[in-house]
Amino acid sequence: MRRSAEALTARSATDSPAEHHIEPAYVSGTLRLVYIGLGGFFFVLAMIGVVLPGLPTTPFLLLTSYFLARSWPRMHRALLANRYVGPILRQWNEHRAIELRTKVRAAATIVLCIALMAVFSGWPAYRIACVGAFSCIGLVVIYRLPTLRPTQ
Repeated sequence: MRRSAEALTARSATDSPAEHHIEPAYVSGTLRLVYIGLGGFFFVLAMIGVVLPGLPTTPFLLLTSYFLARSWPRMHRALLANRYVGPILRQWNEHRAIELRTKVRAAATIVLCIALMAVFSGWPAYRIACVGAFSCIGLVVIYRLPTLRPTQ
């Protein structure tokens, strides 16, 4: 079932995304395999982002959710039910936003990891600066994600 242009534009500016949930368009055949592969690829990047400063986890989880929802609904439901990543994905699906505390934790983790790396890694300054520059990209991504207001 494909979404039509009318269905996408029928929402008024005051409607919340949760009020007009549209089922994703499912793909089949070779495209399904490509979507499953992309979902797996972005999930691996998200898990690397958990331990690697500068690589944001949340955007890769959102991409994983996007591709699995369209290619492998059972795995998508399992992802949403996961106690670690499920709440973030469900908030995104319902509100198209991330909690402020999640954004703060993510940014603090990136900054803390860079600081620890600078102090304990023994790396030359140029290497730490490179990782720091990539970490800044991650911080910008986190900042640009919409923030869930407490009243939502």
